Amino acid sequence: MSLSVDVRHTLGDFRLDVQFDAPDGVTVLFGRSGSGKTSVVNAVAGLLAPSQGRIVVGEQVLFDSAACVSVPVHKRRLGYVFQEGRLFPHLTVRQNLLYARRVSGNRSQDGLERVVDLLGIGTLLNRKPGALSGGEAQRVAIGRALLADPLMLLMDEPLAALDGARKAEILPYLERLRTEAGVPILYVSHNVSEVARLATHVVVMEEGRVLKAGPASALLSDPGMVRVMGVRDAGAVIEARVLRHAADGVTELQFSGGVLCLPEVEADIGSELRVRILAQDVMLAVERPSGISALNILPVEVLSLRRGEGPGVIVQLRAGTNMLLARITRRSADALDLREGSSCFAVLKSVAVAQTDIGLGLQS
Repeated sequence: MSLSVDVRHTLGDFRLDVQFDAPDGVTVLFGRSGSGKTSVVNAVAGLLAPSQGRIVVGEQVLFDSAACVSVPVHKRRLGYVFQEGRLFPHLTVRQNLLYARRVSGNRSQDGLERVVDLLGIGTLLNRKPGALSGGEAQRVAIGRALLADPLMLLMDEPLAALDGARKAEILPYLERLRTEAGVPILYVSHNVSEVARLATHVVVMEEGRVLKAGPASALLSDPGMVRVMGVRDAGAVIEARVLRHAADGVTELQFSGGVLCLPEVEADIGSELRVRILAQDVMLAVERPSGISALNILPVEVLSLRRGEGPGVIVQLRAGTNMLLARITRRSADALDLREGSSCFAVLKSVAVAQTDIGLGLQS
């Protein structure tokens, strides 16, 4: 189910002028704080009435200023998950979930059991929100939103209030939600790692406008996006399949550019995974190196070099049908005589890829 947004609105000195179309899956609104991401989600939810524009989910027109259409919030059939769970504190987890099911008119016991299993909250049903961790509360909040039988889920930085351990706990559930729930998601974030793990489509926002939009793999490997995402977070995402688990603790992943060796990954052979590789962890060599400890030496083609004002250069590379980024110095780029169309080798230490940068693939 697609989402089409075309809205304009003025909030004090801030001007929102946004147009994008989002396909099925997880569409992430990405940008710095104050770029207008939450305003867009609130407009879709009906919490903000734009001055002009049109918002359509599937075939349902939620807002059309020209036709004087503005569907009330409670009739939009959208599930909204905020930064905080906002659960009813006097109700148990089970009662919070049943409340959403009752409001939607969806009394299916199968639906309740499926959501409980999907989010791993079966052991929490008799607890009250005050006895839940932040990650547990967010999983329950997501379950409650799902049981409202929504056309789409809206998630406004649902992990922002969680620490690193709680984020790591909940991300696999969000990946399962993406692939198994069958409900499109509009997700707000300014965290590149979340985008890399979850997004199928990315809308990059800056100062109330759409800077660029497209598939996550293309956007994350675009050197032009480094300015927005930050040089330390620059990197690319590849889709790979678990080939085998070696006896020495190394997992081999097959992707279009060859075989990627990583420290043991907890996934079955044949599983589809998504791996984020940071540009700062990729070295380049014009000849295949030998006698080094790095296990990953991948033949690549230089697609572009982006030179900033400082000493760094972002090199976009093609490995098979996948893209990689490498961040090196100007001096290194000049010494290697790198240019568009050059062939070289990308060198990556196995331990450079963090476990938190490995998640379920889009086809899992």
